[in-house]
Amino acid sequence: MTTLAKFEQDFTENIMGYSAIGIIVSTCLGGFAIMQTLSYGHGWWQMLVVMISVILCTTHNAAILTVQKPKMILNLLIASSIVNSLIILASLFI
Repeated sequence: MTTLAKFEQDFTENIMGYSAIGIIVSTCLGGFAIMQTLSYGHGWWQMLVVMISVILCTTHNAAILTVQKPKMILNLLIASSIVNSLIILASLFI
């Protein structure tokens, strides 16, 4: 069994705890990504990046609130974390 499969199984078994942590992580990363993006202005490009970040964070939180399958919640958390981390890294080097 791979590490990701073990984590997915643990996530499924402890969905309530991981969901609480996931909401905090997703929201904090999203907020920081938006803050970094808007520190360079409020043009069309920045608003597009903000929209992408907000959509991903909101989709993840909505999946938790509407009690979707744990695999979907985990995938949305991973996607939100990766995209927001990339936005933060990109804004640091631009």
